[in-house]
Amino acid sequence: MDKLEGKVAFVTGAASGIGLGIATALAQAGVKVMLCDIEKDALARAVEALAATNADVDGVLADVSLKAELQAAADKTIARFHKVNILVNNAGVGGGAGYGEWTDASWDWTIGVNLMSVIWGFEIFGPLIEKAGEGGQIVSTASMAGHLPITGPAYAVTKFGVVALSENLRPVLAEKGIGVSVLCPGFIRTNIMESTRNVPSRLAGNVEEQDMAKGPVKAFAEMARKAIENGIDPLYVGELVREGIEGDWMYIFTDNEFEPGVDARYKGVKEGFDMIRGREPAR
Repeated sequence: MDKLEGKVAFVTGAASGIGLGIATALAQAGVKVMLCDIEKDALARAVEALAATNADVDGVLADVSLKAELQAAADKTIARFHKVNILVNNAGVGGGAGYGEWTDASWDWTIGVNLMSVIWGFEIFGPLIEKAGEGGQIVSTASMAGHLPITGPAYAVTKFGVVALSENLRPVLAEKGIGVSVLCPGFIRTNIMESTRNVPSRLAGNVEEQDMAKGPVKAFAEMARKAIENGIDPLYVGELVREGIEGDWMYIFTDNEFEPGVDARYKGVKEGFDMIRGREPAR
């Protein structure tokens, strides 16, 4: 999409952090933006601040872990802007405790927000982008944890899933004129470590923060909290996403910090193949 002005974007998790950075960068490029979030007050502040810059924006409340609420948000977007060209599946939570301590509720919540909302986003908004007939782009926020299993299990499972879904659907939707990108940020200055502030009432009391304070990832968790507090500016990430949309990037990375880890992971995969090289499989 080499011309963004006048296009319409729907962004989830848009009231703060990466989502607000993306919404801001798109609005600055002349895109009309529907901001979607579960936090009422934060959403109102974000919409008010962007509208004050003469951006054409609006907001819609939704718990994206519920398909019906995401569908209702899509309907409100069409009613307000009459079309959608860009979908940003950005909402995410850092939920889920470690092995032996997790609950069904924590898995349901983390998978619902981080993965199912992305699946439903493709399902609900893909046809709307097609109907607009102007081409489009779908960007889904994964994480470097979608390439490296360095966090708690639930978060890693969902983020690997977002990467896999994006890779799978990219050639499919390319035939329909829709680009697919996956955003894999490193340490960004967000509130991801305080995700349980948004646990829905139906799950209250049954969801724990991602438990990285124990076991082999304890050192990483302690480092991550400090790194996030001093992380990359979300607006910079938003500008990268805008550029990625314009250039139809498959992967949108925010920095090179985890590149050696990715190289090491795939080296390990290659070594797995080397272990059986020369053997003739039984038929």
